[in-house]
Amino acid sequence: MDSTDDITSLSGNVEDAPPGVKGFDVDTPLTPETARAFRAAGYGFCVRYVGRVAMKAGRDLTADEARIILDAGLALMIVQHVLNPGWSPTAALGAQYGANAATFTRQIGVPEGVTVWCDLECVNSNASAADVVGFCNAWFDAVAGAGYEPGLYVGDEPGLTATQLFKNLKFRRYWGAYNVNADQEPATRGWQLKQHVGTGGTIAGINTHDDDVTITDKLGGQVRWLSPFLG
Repeated sequence: MDSTDDITSLSGNVEDAPPGVKGFDVDTPLTPETARAFRAAGYGFCVRYVGRVAMKAGRDLTADEARIILDAGLALMIVQHVLNPGWSPTAALGAQYGANAATFTRQIGVPEGVTVWCDLECVNSNASAADVVGFCNAWFDAVAGAGYEPGLYVGDEPGLTATQLFKNLKFRRYWGAYNVNADQEPATRGWQLKQHVGTGGTIAGINTHDDDVTITDKLGGQVRWLSPFLG
């Protein structure tokens, strides 16, 4: 982790993403060669990971890699790793992880206003809806309080219904996983980002990425990313 980098270290435009842009999320660090290969293959953005408690060298995003992504002409957003399946959410955990997501994102040099995603999936089946809501809203408050735009990745077994996702949470930006049930799409609002697993094949030796596409949701909302200056 590049702890010496400050919030002004990454240059670009913080802006709403237009609909219909193909991107990818990946848990593998990108090199200049792989980033350029994705751009050449028609990808317009990348979503990369930060940790929950600590940043893992060789896995999570660094300031140097963020610059590589932007220099390749890819826009950037951030997502935080989720716990192993069967995890139990609490408001205290949401506050902790949200604060860390914001801190790590800022240390990388990502400017305020960019969407940072909370990964909600594989929740313990015994968890109450109130605990899931408490986790999510505490995470939201920590990230929003740091100046970022909180988003929610909704995967399999999120612990909330479509109505609860929309009515009980503070989130206004939702990303649908490749395996999320159709009836889990947040009521009234819908998705701003939709994932499609495995559709990109192997690019520059990386076959562990998932494709995503930007969407303007039913209420006119769009994700916000850090877009590179393309002079």
